[in-house]
Amino acid sequence: MTHHKLNIGVLISGGGSNLQALIDASEHSDFPAKITCVISNKDGVYGLTRADLACIPHAVVPHKGLNREEFEQQIHQLLCQHKVDLVCLAGFMRILSADFIAKWEGKILNIHPALLPKFGGEGMYGHHVHEAVITAKESESGASVHIVTAGCDEGPVILQKSVPVEPDDTPDTLAARVLDIEHEIYPLAVKEFARRLTSL
Repeated sequence: MTHHKLNIGVLISGGGSNLQALIDASEHSDFPAKITCVISNKDGVYGLTRADLACIPHAVVPHKGLNREEFEQQIHQLLCQHKVDLVCLAGFMRILSADFIAKWEGKILNIHPALLPKFGGEGMYGHHVHEAVITAKESESGASVHIVTAGCDEGPVILQKSVPVEPDDTPDTLAARVLDIEHEIYPLAVKEFARRLTSL
């Protein structure tokens, strides 16, 4: 039985390496989703080039000069226009409002560079997470893909994988190891999400 492939909209703010992991995965015929649009809140970022190279429609909705409501409304309209079933945040550096999340309830995934619920919440992103993990002398870190809810990084985790924290790790070396895991688990989490949907 063939299932309709999920249409994914990916929101980015930068280089888009997790976007690339999803693009690569979606090129396999057995992957249950395809990317129908990429939206960035910043112009000129490499993630837009990745979308261009993969012939994926892309747009920039700058957060500067718009209030939050207008900014999110424009994103919402683009996602609807591209018939998106699932929104994937991939290094998207804006916190979405509860109103926006309610419109896409249960249909937004985010990847976080730590083992949630540890080291999540406002201010915990990028370098800050890896610094906090090292400062706390944790023996392991990792990445988590979770469903986005109104509470920052509080939604149900779909998938996570750990990596060891080495004694001589810096935030940069730990970040590189975690990023490899992110690229591995994000496509797997999308697969799992699609599997759950089709089994409903």
